[in-house]
Amino acid sequence: MIHAAGGLPPGAGAAPGWKEHLAAACRGEGLSAAYQPIVDTARGTVVGYEALARFPGFAEKNPEAWFAAARTHGHAAELEAAALRAALAARPTLPPNCFLTLNVSPELLLTESIREIWRDQGNLGGLVVELTEQTPIDSYLELEPDLNQLRAAGALIAVDDAGAGYAGLRHLLALRPSLIKIDRELIQDVDRDEAKRALISMLGTFASRVDAWILAEGVERVEELDALAALGVPLVQGYCLARPGPAWEALDLDIAHRLASRPPVTHQSIIRDIVEPATTATSAATAAAAFDGNPALESVVLMGEYLRPVAVLDPSAAALGMVSPGMRVNLDTPLSEALARSMTRTRDSRFDPLLVTDNAGRFAGVARMERMITALAAADT
Repeated sequence: MIHAAGGLPPGAGAAPGWKEHLAAACRGEGLSAAYQPIVDTARGTVVGYEALARFPGFAEKNPEAWFAAARTHGHAAELEAAALRAALAARPTLPPNCFLTLNVSPELLLTESIREIWRDQGNLGGLVVELTEQTPIDSYLELEPDLNQLRAAGALIAVDDAGAGYAGLRHLLALRPSLIKIDRELIQDVDRDEAKRALISMLGTFASRVDAWILAEGVERVEELDALAALGVPLVQGYCLARPGPAWEALDLDIAHRLASRPPVTHQSIIRDIVEPATTATSAATAAAAFDGNPALESVVLMGEYLRPVAVLDPSAAALGMVSPGMRVNLDTPLSEALARSMTRTRDSRFDPLLVTDNAGRFAGVARMERMITALAAADT
């Protein structure tokens, strides 16, 4: 969904029939969704899609005009809810290894129209709720209960337009999102601008320290794509890769080959080098049964929906049903950063294995502290 960035577009408030058209769109008439692929730069595969509102049943096609008119006429929540329903209609057929991002205005999270959407969906695993920065947020504290409920239901939180000013930085610090979308202004001509590359690299470092991924949106030229891939940006989106279209279109084969044939971005030592498999379970009870069947087993990874890891359980935690979310790291996180983050945990959990995920958030294995320390020590000798 695309929302207007400022005032009302020309004619949005005065155009004849707006009230009638809005009423129809809010009922879901003449409204549909398009889906733009989100691509993993390391493998050249689609790992997610962003849902975007479209208005094929009306003469006015511009989504910005529609959402601006909805705010003017007091139907913002209803139109956004209708757009969310249109986007989620295809959710049952979403490929199992992909996520779906949904744009939501932060101030509308608190409305019953939007809350009803989440209640109707139930389990939100595989969904990413993207907070758009189109209206000022007066208090992040007001959003916390709703954001916590979304996270508890399995959704991830994303922040749009990172790097687009002070407000964008405030979003990152206050909301601690799982996905950080880099503003198009930073992506444009990144292949020709060393300062932009430096800032994107810094955002990547920040994301890895707070257990998040970065996504570069608005990639329009292959030179920009090459520069972002060389920087190790894990996720990209834009017209260069694929335009919004029906659910669930594949990536252009030439672009897929271009990415897949690139040499991997390497660091001196990364988590990928020491990741190892682990026993998994879908509940504390099945984890407890696994421990009973194998007394030598030290830990079991509790799995949620869509192959996403939730926690590392030891025998006592499994027996008592005590689940505390584990710390996650990406496969390409430098070992030094992963170790530094690990030491910020409480004393009781400081030496628990880290949950390792790929760029789509799927479980890839665990990283044990002993192996991280040994690998770093070997790299220094």
